[in-house]
Amino acid sequence: MDFLIKLLPDHTLIAAIVSIIINITISVAGFIPSTFITAANIFYFGFQFGLFLSIAGEAIGAIISFILYRKGVRALENKLNKQPSNRFIEKLKNAQGLEAIILVLTLRIFPFVPSGLVTLAASISRMKTTQFAIASTVGKIPALLIEAYSVQSFLSWKTQYQIGITAIALCIIIFYYFCRFMKK
Repeated sequence: MDFLIKLLPDHTLIAAIVSIIINITISVAGFIPSTFITAANIFYFGFQFGLFLSIAGEAIGAIISFILYRKGVRALENKLNKQPSNRFIEKLKNAQGLEAIILVLTLRIFPFVPSGLVTLAASISRMKTTQFAIASTVGKIPALLIEAYSVQSFLSWKTQYQIGITAIALCIIIFYYFCRFMKK
C-alpha cells in the first residue's frame, strides 16, 4: 500500500486509472456508496478533474454493470418480483424506448435511489444498452455535481467540524441499522 501511495503523486495517469477501476468495482458491487471515491478524486485531483473522473468512472461502471446484470440476473427475475419494490423501478422493468430513457434519467438524478437498483431494473427491462448508457450518464451528472460540491464544502471545513459531522453521520447510520435489527 505504501508503494502505491508513493507511486501515485508522480503518476497521475496511473492514479486516474486506479480511480476509474475502483469506481467500476463499486458500480458492479451495486451496494457500496461512491461518495468516498468522489471525495478522494476531488481531494487528490482537484475539483474539475476529480469530478470528471467520478463521472467517467460511474458511467463506465454503470454500463459494465448493466451488461453483467443483463447476462446473469435474468434468472433471478422471479425472486425480485416477490420483493417489495419502488413503483418507478417496477415501471422501468416494463419500459422500453423513450419511456425507459426518461425513467433512468429521473431515477439517476434522485440521490436516494440506489444506483445498483436502477441498473438492475434497467438490465431486466427491454431497454437497449446504448439507451441505458446515455440516460444513466446524463442522469448521473447532476447528482454527481451536487455530491462533488458537497464534498468540496466538507473538505474546506476545519478538521474538527469534519470529524464532528462524520461522527454524527456514523451514529445516525448505526442507530438506523440497530433499529432495523431490533424490528426483526
